[in-house]
Amino acid sequence: MIRFGIGYDVHELVPNRKLILGGVEIEHTLGLISHSDGDVLIHAIIDALLGAATLGDIGQHFPMTAEFKDISSVELLKRTCTLVAAKGYSIGNVDSIIVAQRPKLAPHILKMRERLAEVLQVEIDSVSVKAKTEEGLGFTGAEQGISAYAVVSLEKCS
Repeated sequence: MIRFGIGYDVHELVPNRKLILGGVEIEHTLGLISHSDGDVLIHAIIDALLGAATLGDIGQHFPMTAEFKDISSVELLKRTCTLVAAKGYSIGNVDSIIVAQRPKLAPHILKMRERLAEVLQVEIDSVSVKAKTEEGLGFTGAEQGISAYAVVSLEKCS
């Protein structure tokens, strides 16, 4: 049996925060504000994984409590993978899109894919990361925030 899940996340860009996407720190004048490290790409992937496994959403498993304050989203993704595996699923593939006007993300895509594949324990060919701008439109185009979308497939383990 194959199942699919979709995830979405968005965070506001603010000064004096690191910009972390796909588990990779990217040099930029702004970073994403969040209870955790604000990695919208990983948050979207987490929600897609949880949805495919019918395990709820990121807020149910990782609420805005002291335990998760400023936690690395990579750690949250590892915990999510454990939950998905405990339900009897393995990850087939991940397809994702980051929507950001700036910074240019193309130079960082391979490193993000490598990091995500490592954490998800899949081959790099099972992880797709794409970056899009909004051509200056909307809150992402105005550089007020960054959003991300993800779709995952899960396979039931025998």
